[in-house]
Amino acid sequence: MRTALIVVAVLIVALIVIVALTSARRRRGERLRTRADEHRTQARATELEAQKLEADAEERAARSKRDAAIAEEQRLEAQRVQGEAASLRDKADKIAPDPSRN
Repeated sequence: MRTALIVVAVLIVALIVIVALTSARRRRGERLRTRADEHRTQARATELEAQKLEADAEERAARSKRDAAIAEEQRLEAQRVQGEAASLRDKADKIAPDPSRN
């Protein structure tokens, strides 16, 4: 009888240990899944930020190209106007020379 009680006690203790280990394993798995979800959420937020930064950079690059094109147009216009001014000066000098230019 005493042996039977010891066997029952050992079985009860073994059952408690098995339940505790199973519960601990389940809680650990839930913690790991929660941590993985947090990492995924953080990865999505970081990816969105990276996409925003890339879009901002592309926008700045496009603005820079547009500004460079406008500057080139202005440079060419300035050269054209300077050429016109020189041509007008030459015509004026042919009509009546400018004494201050000599």
